[in-house]
Order: sequence, then structure tokens, then C-alpha cells
Amino acid sequence: MELITTIFGEGKDLNTLQMSSRGIVVFFIALVLIRISGRRSFGVRTPLDNIVTISLGAVLSRAIVGASAFVPVIITCFVIVLLHRIFGWLIVHHRKFGRFIEGDKIPLFQEGKFMKDNLDKALVCEEDIMQGVRKSALTEDLGQIEKVYMERNGDISPTKKKV
Repeated sequence: MELITTIFGEGKDLNTLQMSSRGIVVFFIALVLIRISGRRSFGVRTPLDNIVTISLGAVLSRAIVGASAFVPVIITCFVIVLLHRIFGWLIVHHRKFGRFIEGDKIPLFQEGKFMKDNLDKALVCEEDIMQGVRKSALTEDLGQIEKVYMERNGDISPTKKKV
């Protein structure tokens, strides 16, 4: 037991070896948590996914620096990951729940016109849309674009007109 205390320390007064040892353990625990959470947590990038990512980082850091007891931190992170997994499943299987949690896409441009009310709702300007068009559609010619949406994850995605 004394060896474990020497390696991992107790409380907030940790030396470099103790914090590094905790960091190694937390790294592997985080890998397990991310595998449980699923690829969605780092792939889809909706507000829900960002909340999980930020929360895990914040809570796990408390275990490394000794600000909170190690086991409760890990259990809390496991609960966060399970909630994310449950919410992900509900979003996939219940459209209304998905819209409530993640919102819906917002049309920003169609029929050759910017939709001013929706631009305000999405908190974007015409130049933001042009940036998305240049990046995704590889053009600056809005004549080639049928519609532009702000997706649920915040991406701006244009659809080209059919030729």
C-alpha cells in the first residue's frame, strides 16, 4: 500500500512522478471510456458530443491533479459516457428526441436568395455561407448552388444544382 501511495500520491500535494503516474493511468482509462462511448463522441461533433468531450476532459483532469478522489472521478466519467451512449441510441431511434437534443438543419440559401431570418437564427452572415460554399462545393458561383444548410453539428453544407 505504501508503494502505491509513493507512486500515485494522495490529495493535492503531488510531485511530478505521482502526477505522471496518474496521467498514464487516466490515459488508458480515457481510451476505455472513449471506446465505450463510441466513435460518435469524436466523429459527429454535435453539441451533445462536445459536451461529453469537454466534461470528460474536465473531470478526468481532477484525478490527475488530485483535486478529487480517483475512484469517484472514474465512476462519474463512466456515468457521463453511459449517458452519451444512451442519448446516442435515443437520437438514432427516436427522431423527435434527436431534434430536441441536436436541433434540425437550418436552410440558409435557396432559390438564389439568402434567407435573412434563418441567417439571424443560425448567427451566421453571408460571408460565412460563402466560406462554406468555397470549402465544400469548391466554387464561389452561387449560380451553381441549389441550397445551403447549417447542419445540426454547425457545419455549412451546400448542395449543387443538377446539371
